Formats: sequence, structure tokens, C-alpha cells
Amino acid sequence: MTTRGTPGRMVRIEDDVWIAYGQLCEQEGTSRADDIRRHVHSRVNAWRAKDRKQRLRALADDAKANRVAPADSDD
Repeated sequence: MTTRGTPGRMVRIEDDVWIAYGQLCEQEGTSRADDIRRHVHSRVNAWRAKDRKQRLRALADDAKANRVAPADSDD
């Protein structure tokens, strides 16, 4: 079952783990689907932040490498 037009995804998880996971989620007051979505979003956001930091560092390194030293003044 999907909600709000989002496509369903298939994952394979052993029955005993799925049952225990359902119990864990119920104790935490959430659903398996919501818990999985939050986990995936958290991982993707962390990956994007890391990637963004790496790109900014690369830009800073490029700018530093391409910086031209100031010319001496004729004064």
C-alpha cells in the first residue's frame, strides 16, 4: 500500500526480523514504513551534507590554487 501517490518499494527481510521490527516500532509508537522512511531520509541528508562539504572544500582549494599574488607597487 502506498500513500500520497508515492511508489511502493520492495525489500526482502527475514520473517523473524520483520516481526521483531514490527514489535519494536509499535513500542516506539511508529510504523515500520515511517521508521524506514525516516532512516532513509537521515542517511541521504547526511550523505548530501558530506558531499556538499567536499564540493565546497574543493572550490576553496581551487580558488586558493588560482589566487594571483598582488603585483608590487611602483610607488
